[in-house]
Amino acid sequence: MPKPFPKEFRRDVIAVARQGDRSIAEVARSFGVSESCLQRWLKIADREDGIDPGTPSTAVSSAGVDLEAENRELRKRAKQLEQENEILRRATAYFARDVLPK
Repeated sequence: MPKPFPKEFRRDVIAVARQGDRSIAEVARSFGVSESCLQRWLKIADREDGIDPGTPSTAVSSAGVDLEAENRELRKRAKQLEQENEILRRATAYFARDVLPK
């Protein structure tokens, strides 16, 4: 059984293949791996990165991942602001209770 390639090497080969400048066959040949091996590495990397395998691996899919991360952050921030507003609303009601005549 052949010795597996180091993770850093695999990561570099995947990065070059995802750039889309050259075909998968050319990238595999230039790095000395088989085309099927590179396709398997790309499939595994797409699954680990959460990229939809139906779309080509280009800057568009990476921009989609960036948008998803930004949306998560914005939802988190919106939830935090809503909680802060609720706290301020309750504090206002509490202090207004002492000011209003009975």
